[in-house]
Amino acid sequence: MWTFEQQACQSGYKIIAGIDEAGRGPLAGPVVSAAVILTYPFPVEGITDSKKLTEKKRELLYRAIYKHAVDIGVGIVERETIDSINILQAARLSMKYAVEQLTQLPDFLLIDGIFTIDAQVDQKAIKKGDQKSISIAAASIIAKVTRDRLMAGYALKYPEYGFDRHKGYGTQKHRNAIQQYGICPIHRRSFKGVKEFVSSE
Repeated sequence: MWTFEQQACQSGYKIIAGIDEAGRGPLAGPVVSAAVILTYPFPVEGITDSKKLTEKKRELLYRAIYKHAVDIGVGIVERETIDSINILQAARLSMKYAVEQLTQLPDFLLIDGIFTIDAQVDQKAIKKGDQKSISIAAASIIAKVTRDRLMAGYALKYPEYGFDRHKGYGTQKHRNAIQQYGICPIHRRSFKGVKEFVSSE
């Protein structure tokens, strides 16, 4: 999991940030990204792709990463922007925001996926990077837990949709709730499964 970080160090880079996002697929809520700078060796075991972890394990690792990481930045792009510029560009924008929230300026970025971002920093996109880079995996955990907590907050505001359970993803229960209650302010109007109900707001 340290291969890409070590390669960057061997190329002369000193401050390497891993970046990942959470929330590209849901029908509702923001897209959230995190940028994480770790020390080597890192004193936290079990860091991997957040999707492979239980909610309880993610929460434990989230706290441990925040305790031991050199630096963490979080970027959030809300529903309105997602609908305005599309989800891919919104995800890339949230990654840019996450990097800008770091207090230490990284000189190299490791980014999950196949796209780089609009930043004046050398960077490398890594397909399935959250399974190959410990920095990206740590970022995936921070982004996922941050977004899940935001969605739990929205569940209190809009309890009929069950956002605390499905986090805005298009489960059958969520789709049934949209059919029954219509859409709420955090539903993504440009997404199939939501846009059909926009005219009935």
